[in-house]
Amino acid sequence: MHFAPDTEDALEFAVALGNTDAGASRSGDDELAGLDHLRALVARYPFSGRINGDDEELRDVRQTRDLVRRVWTLDRDDAVAAVNQMLRQAKALPYLARHDGSDWHLHATSSEAPLGERMRVEAALALTDVIRMNEMRRLRICEADACTGLILDLSRNGSKRYCSARCGSRMNMIAFRERQAGDG
Repeated sequence: MHFAPDTEDALEFAVALGNTDAGASRSGDDELAGLDHLRALVARYPFSGRINGDDEELRDVRQTRDLVRRVWTLDRDDAVAAVNQMLRQAKALPYLARHDGSDWHLHATSSEAPLGERMRVEAALALTDVIRMNEMRRLRICEADACTGLILDLSRNGSKRYCSARCGSRMNMIAFRERQAGDG
């Protein structure tokens, strides 16, 4: 599956953001619990523009995480309503931008808009491509027991089942043990 590079980048960020949730994170903890976590996330996925690094911004980014996780589970029509609402609330006006070594790509908010809003709008813009291409099936939740990790399946056949190799290995080991117990 191929989307525009900025769409894939925004979707991959949405997965990373969504997977900071305690039920989805590698550590099992909320990986967006404090300002140090937010700084680490923004260091891995740089956002141009204003970053306040305060508690209000952290709360807004957490709300963005919750919204992205919710949209990930919606059917196409419900996702349209959620995405349109995100864009409407931000008064988003798409425009092309080129900066920081990136070629032309879409933005839809001012670089002075709050960080959480810019994150929501970037996710919403990427999700519009997913919706328009009728590829919501590429957005899933991990099938591993006790994991709620988000999956962005860009594979050719759309068969990705787990959010990480760790979850896949864990489920394969469980299946192996069940087969061994059944043989014995």
